[in-house]
Amino acid sequence: MYCRNCGKEINDNADVCLHCGVATNKTTANQSSAQQTNVLAIIGFILSFIMPIAGLVLSILGRSKASSYNDNGKGLSLAGIIISSIYLAFGLLVIIIYMYIFLLLIISGPIM
Repeated sequence: MYCRNCGKEINDNADVCLHCGVATNKTTANQSSAQQTNVLAIIGFILSFIMPIAGLVLSILGRSKASSYNDNGKGLSLAGIIISSIYLAFGLLVIIIYMYIFLLLIISGPIM
């Protein structure tokens, strides 16, 4: 193999050129594959606090894509699913309670 910077011959297993110190292509390929992150899991987790429905959808998508990222973000997407589900259940409970109170007020008539 030859250095892409200085053109001198270097060992095939070298990470950097011994003559000029520039990294070989092998080093950049390993770094890019190690830095893959599951963006859907991260965004789903963040949105689970702000917009639970969007957070739930993105967390589910992040969980399904975790295998293509070496299970990166699997736990984060699970946390996003749990948090979104709790927020949605709590919101639904609040809506049901308000509707119940509203219906009781309508049935009982005006308060004097």
